[in-house]
Amino acid sequence: MGNPLALFQAIIYAISSSLLYPVMALLIVLVVWMVVFAGGFFAEWIARLRLKRNVDITQYLSQIQREKELPENVKIHLPLRVRIYVEKLISLLQNKDDFFHEKVEVLIQEKEMKLTKEVDRTRLIVRIGPSLGLMGTLIPMGTGLAALGQGDMALMTSSLIIAFTTTVVGLALGILAYFFTTIKGRWAQEDIRNIELITEVMTRGAEK
Repeated sequence: MGNPLALFQAIIYAISSSLLYPVMALLIVLVVWMVVFAGGFFAEWIARLRLKRNVDITQYLSQIQREKELPENVKIHLPLRVRIYVEKLISLLQNKDDFFHEKVEVLIQEKEMKLTKEVDRTRLIVRIGPSLGLMGTLIPMGTGLAALGQGDMALMTSSLIIAFTTTVVGLALGILAYFFTTIKGRWAQEDIRNIELITEVMTRGAEK
């Protein structure tokens, strides 16, 4: 009967080695996804910078409640996603039924969940990116040490290159994802605050 420890080591080494290519493939996929996401992110950033920020929405609450509509100088202050929500809310107000308040609540929850999911996408990469980078570092390090023991310098060098480059890629993904998560989270909080405020004002006094 063979040595069980050697058998377990061989199994663990085989499992670990087999994960290297999936880890590298996932890192490449995440890099491509991050590049595409960055394009949309900066497009939204530019669009938000163009919004007129000198309008205080609280000054128009009475008008919004009375007209059940957003004044034009308030609309240009709000991002597109909030304006789309308000249009759906106005449609519910115009077609009010016995379940009006329930439908409004569902509409708010759907919008908040959508905004939260957008932030969660990059929040996951904050953890996944560096974790994959660490895996991509440790796996080839084992191969490199084995090659060093056998005097195969070419294999050891190749393994070290893979180890260090995957670390850099994973950390870069984590840094970018943290930056995007912070900004997107701030936008989401601002949009949710405006959505809840506008909903409260427009639906005040509505009969159930």
